[in-house]
Amino acid sequence: MGGPDRAALVLVSAVDPALPAPGPGPAQPGPPPLPSSPPSAPGASRLAGHNRVGTQALTSLACAAVAAEFGVQPAEVRAEWTDDAGLLALALVAPIAVPPLASVTGARDLEPWGGTVWERAAAAKGRVLDSVASLSGAQISRVDVRISGVRVSRRVGATGQVVPVGGPGAHPVPEVGEVFHA
Repeated sequence: MGGPDRAALVLVSAVDPALPAPGPGPAQPGPPPLPSSPPSAPGASRLAGHNRVGTQALTSLACAAVAAEFGVQPAEVRAEWTDDAGLLALALVAPIAVPPLASVTGARDLEPWGGTVWERAAAAKGRVLDSVASLSGAQISRVDVRISGVRVSRRVGATGQVVPVGGPGAHPVPEVGEVFHA
């Protein structure tokens, strides 16, 4: 999907003048917190500085999120980040797990899978956006999904774990929704 990714999320923090200064002595006035800075987590450091979430970390997170949604391996997913008026836009290309076609006789057979391929892809966009944004702190404007193929799979066990149906290289995949949903 094009050249190397250049997206990165940089979190900038400033010393909060309302907090006591580290060490002895009165609080030192400092610059006001930046409006673009995310709120400080409880117990977070009071030191000014930069934190960088690199492109590879964002890409790995996005690939894991969509892989869990579609019942495939993260290595099968491609992600590309682009600038969208100062926000990050995410484009994903991935296969999707489907039941053996001979086992589908109607729409009810697709209910355990979350619906048709189209319905699952549409629903996954919002969940992937929410998961990646909440875990990374990135401001994501949109998620575009392209289905690149299907992986014939079946659901097994009480949890409905998705597993590939035979063939060379068949390996277990994460349960759909297992990693990123409360």
